[in-house]
Amino acid sequence: MKQSEKELRAEIVQRCRELNSSGINQGTSGNISVRFEDRMLISPSAVPYDDMTPDMITSVALDSVSGAYEGPCRPSTEWRFHQKLLSGREDAMAVVHAHPSYCTSLAIARKEIPSCHYMVAAFGGSSVRCAGYATFGSEELSDLTMEAMEGRTACLLANHGMVVIGDTLAKAMWRAIELEALAKQYCLSLAIGGPVILSDAEIEETLRLFSGYGFQDIE
Repeated sequence: MKQSEKELRAEIVQRCRELNSSGINQGTSGNISVRFEDRMLISPSAVPYDDMTPDMITSVALDSVSGAYEGPCRPSTEWRFHQKLLSGREDAMAVVHAHPSYCTSLAIARKEIPSCHYMVAAFGGSSVRCAGYATFGSEELSDLTMEAMEGRTACLLANHGMVVIGDTLAKAMWRAIELEALAKQYCLSLAIGGPVILSDAEIEETLRLFSGYGFQDIE
């Protein structure tokens, strides 16, 4: 059943709080958006999650190049890549951005996550790419994010953090948590000699199996 705008606003607030309670974000550095009709609803800039209320969620037209918004608070400074993903990807109904420790450590080193574990296939291919560096909130960063996300549902952002998408906000949150777990496992494997990388054929087989596994039913 399609959620109302009121329900989506409430869920964004709930999921923002989950970002921190789950340990995959700190402070107000993360941000969340969802597509609603021809607009995106996005968490406001610099508002502590415990103080956030549904009426503070900002609304921005998906085709607005200026970022003009409706609401009492400014949208997240990262509204540009949220907007590009929601308007440019049919499979993106929600976007989650955060700075989890292991994802961010790899992003600082500008390392992608290779096929060190079959769960990398949950992000669309044989790796989770690391996008090039650009200043936060910039148009250049949004372009680099779109490039790194081609054919993928997640990427790292160089010297910054990570981004995931989902066809629901629940799916995007699931991917955010899974991505940080994968990043942690990869980092730990590097400390004991490095991972054994799965072949493209092994990842293709995992992708085939995942297609009927039920990830689409995550709520």
